[in-house]
Order: sequence, then structure tokens, then C-alpha cells
Amino acid sequence: MAGGLVALLDDVAALVKVTAASLDDIALGAAKASTKAMGVVVDDAAVTPQYVEGISPKRELPIIWKIAVGSIRNKLVFILPVALLLSYFAPWALTPILMLGGAYLVFEGAEKLLEAFGWIKHHGAGEAGKERDEKSIINSAVRTDLVLSAEILVISLNEVAHEPFLTRALILVVVAVMMTVVVYGAVALIVKMDDIGLHMAAKPRKLSQKIGRGLVKAMPIIMSVLSKVGVVAMLWVGGHLLLVGMDELGWHAPYGFVHHVEELVHHATGSAGAVLGWCVNTAFSCVAGFIMGAIITVIVLGIQKLRNKGKVEAAH
Repeated sequence: MAGGLVALLDDVAALVKVTAASLDDIALGAAKASTKAMGVVVDDAAVTPQYVEGISPKRELPIIWKIAVGSIRNKLVFILPVALLLSYFAPWALTPILMLGGAYLVFEGAEKLLEAFGWIKHHGAGEAGKERDEKSIINSAVRTDLVLSAEILVISLNEVAHEPFLTRALILVVVAVMMTVVVYGAVALIVKMDDIGLHMAAKPRKLSQKIGRGLVKAMPIIMSVLSKVGVVAMLWVGGHLLLVGMDELGWHAPYGFVHHVEELVHHATGSAGAVLGWCVNTAFSCVAGFIMGAIITVIVLGIQKLRNKGKVEAAH
């Protein structure tokens, strides 16, 4: 009896060790995958606050909560099963999917820059002043999130493609939940920062009042910086995905050149080489993203113009 109990305890101890090792692998894989997807996460966190601009402060958090629920549904119900099936049956499809997502990101980023420079008209200009209902806000935000969430999970999947199928699935579940909490927790904090500032400014203590007024004054600047960071993140992430994708599909020259310059800077700048090399890669990715995004924007606007012209002629 005692021998059987000892054997059972040994089995339990071995099982605990295996489970702990598996959990460590999942945590490590999730951290690695999340790091690679961070550019899209920054973009997601920078883009989302615009959806609650002009909304009653009392409705901001409920709307963000509903968008977050839609985001986790996007990741776990729609994107994750498809991504896992593709990774199992058609892993070759991941690179083209990443490139399609990259093309969408550079298109969005380039379009925003071209609008800011005044080179193309702002598409939303005709909707200014219209009251937006909550349902349309949430639906629009969740649609945008679908693309960004797909990028996050496919990038993450690409980083852990060598893992066993179950481990891969668990890592992606952890990434999906963690990224949703990080993004929408940050968004909630950002949109309520001015309310926190007003609350602190109403306190009797002078230090609290000073900090509160500072927060209120800083929020427009923070929102402006976030919008610019979002555009840069779109071009950087999208451009990098396209360059790496072209390299993996056999066109090595563009990314080969970027990688060569990155290596030169890395080796020439000593202890700062890793950081400066990354900055070079990022800068080239942004420029490439803008060029490719501008080309896509011109094509899309040209198609829209032809379609609108056809509708006008058909109406006459």
C-alpha cells in the first residue's frame, strides 16, 4: 500500500513538473508573440479613442466595454480557429494573409498622411456634424478591430508556428485575452483621463488641483500624439510585413537592402548598435509602407472615381 502511494505521489509530482513546464512554455511563447505584434497593438490603442469623441462621458466606458467584447469575440470565435486551421493544413497561406493585412495597414496610414498634407480629400468630411448612434460606433470600431486583431494573431502565430498544435492554440488564447485587456484598458484610461483631471482639480489640496489641471491641459496633446503614433505604427508594421513577405516569397532585393543597411549600422555603432539598427529597419519600413500605401490609395481612389462616374452616367 505504502509503495503504491509513493508511486502515485511520484506520478503526481511528475505531472506537476510537466504542467509547470508547459505553462512556462505557453507564457514564454505568449510573451515572444506579443512582442512581435506590439506595433499593431500600439496602432489599435491609438485608433480606438477616436470612436468615443463627442460622446457623453457617462457612455464612454460602456461603449469601450462593448467594443472590447466585440474584439475578444473577433479573436476567439472568428480569427483564432481559422488561423489555427490554416497553420495546420495550409501554413503557406500565412505569409500572403500577413501581406494582405500589411497592405490594408499601409493603405490606412498613407491615406491619413495624404489627407493631412491636403493632397486628397478627407472622406469623412461629408459626415461632419451628424449625430452618431452608439450601435453604429460600436459596429464600426469592431470592424476595424477585426483587421487589427487578425494581424495581431497571425503575427503571433507566425512566431510560434514551430510549437505543437495544442501549445500553439493555448498561446494564441493567452495573447488574444492579454492584448484585448491591454488595448482596451489603455483606451479606457486615456478617454477618462480628462475626467480624472477634473475630479482632481476639484479637490481642496493645491497639489491635486495642479496635477488635475495639468492632466486636462495635456489630454489634447496626448490625443494628437497618439493619432500620429497610430499612423506611424500603421506604416511601420504594414511596411515591415510587406517587405518580409516579399522576401519570403522570393523577391529578396527590397528587404535584403534594408537588412544590409541595418547590419552596417548595427556593427558601426557599438553598444547602441542594436537600438540604432532597429531604428533604421523601422524607418525604412515606414518609408516603404508610405510608398506602397500611397500607390494603393491612388488605385483605390481611381476605382472609386470611375465607379462614381459610372453611376452618374447611368443616372442620366
